[in-house]
Amino acid sequence: MHSPVPAITDTLAERYAAVRAFSESLCEGLVTEDYVVQSMTDVSPTKWHLAHTTWFFETFVLREFVEGYKLFHPRYPFLFNSYYVQAGERHCRAQRGYLSRPTVEEIFSFRRHVNEQMAALLDGFEETSIPRLAEVLEIGLNHEQQHQELMLTDIKHVFSVNPLRPVYREKTHTLAADPGAMQWVPFEAGLHEIGFKPSGKTAHERFNFDNEGPRHRAFVEAFELGHRLVTCGEYLEFMEDGGYGRPELWLSEGWTAVTENEWSEPYYWEQCDGTWWHFTLLGMRPVDPHEPLTHISYFEADAFARWVGARLPSEFEWEVAANSIPLEGHFVDAGRLHPAPVDPLNLGDGAQTEPRLLQLFGDAWQWTQSQYSPYPGYRPVSGALGEYNGKWMSNQFVLRGGSCATSRSHIRRTYRNFFHAASSWQFTGIRLSRTPN
Repeated sequence: MHSPVPAITDTLAERYAAVRAFSESLCEGLVTEDYVVQSMTDVSPTKWHLAHTTWFFETFVLREFVEGYKLFHPRYPFLFNSYYVQAGERHCRAQRGYLSRPTVEEIFSFRRHVNEQMAALLDGFEETSIPRLAEVLEIGLNHEQQHQELMLTDIKHVFSVNPLRPVYREKTHTLAADPGAMQWVPFEAGLHEIGFKPSGKTAHERFNFDNEGPRHRAFVEAFELGHRLVTCGEYLEFMEDGGYGRPELWLSEGWTAVTENEWSEPYYWEQCDGTWWHFTLLGMRPVDPHEPLTHISYFEADAFARWVGARLPSEFEWEVAANSIPLEGHFVDAGRLHPAPVDPLNLGDGAQTEPRLLQLFGDAWQWTQSQYSPYPGYRPVSGALGEYNGKWMSNQFVLRGGSCATSRSHIRRTYRNFFHAASSWQFTGIRLSRTPN
């Protein structure tokens, strides 16, 4: 990654420049043909991500706060709106890959134009002068960081369906150390404050997506959390024990997904001459049994948890545990672009009596058993931006923690990601929980 990842302490103007530059740094090494492919409905072409995030700033910042601003192109709002119904008509999501025009070069011209207009707007800007502008800017920056993660996962999918199996980034690979058996970290029952609590004076310190609040109380029964993520080797044992052929382990809809889609291994895995391989952003690699498992659906995560006699954590359990440790981990900032194994330095020397939580942040998003639903008293923000989170609160599950494709400055302990139970093209993994006897 040649462009600096935005720091949490930067000013809004500095963060804007860094976030926008980082999006473009993710395109280094791509050729024009790579920008335009849409390999499935959930995937958007890289070109579209670059344009959509630019449309966001043009629509919600420049058109709202710059008097007399003229659109870069009159049809771009139709082409690059995503799901904001109140912002106008939209091009069909499943047909984004049909757009050979505008060209990649024209999209970068669009970005330069908006960046120049934004630079003029932010020159000497003080957050306290127009608080609403600062708030919308912060939403836009976090929105673009979400799309940076989507760019990486979408490029991975696009490359994976190509028989040439292109390599996105060249990286050396060394086998991981054995992380040892799963240990369990206990938490007592109690009443806890859940949700985002604003602190500080800057827009970034105050920022949270509206689905992270309101802050409220929740009683959490005693639980134990697995001290690390589930590894590929542990999941291989599940597969070798016939996990994909045992209906008693699966939710009804999960078993339907297994049978209808003929699931028999995690996404991106394939067997060659008796050896399991998986496709990564770093190319095809043998499955390392000691690395964290990723690209797993909720249904698979739930079935595996049943198989080992555990369960998935609730999102409240996860947040209670997260409040006890530093927000540190392997994020996109490190440039790994693949989940990292447990650091041997964290394994201890055998004298350690109390296990400690590892890999809670970064590496892989962790499925929870919690349905994505509103907190007590939740109300979406007004206007088109209110469509960002609230209208998706149906038939999805919450994930926590971020991944190796998430920016460190983007994640929070209260961050609620969400996907449908069958989804697995994102960097999703498994954290186990259990109720003590």
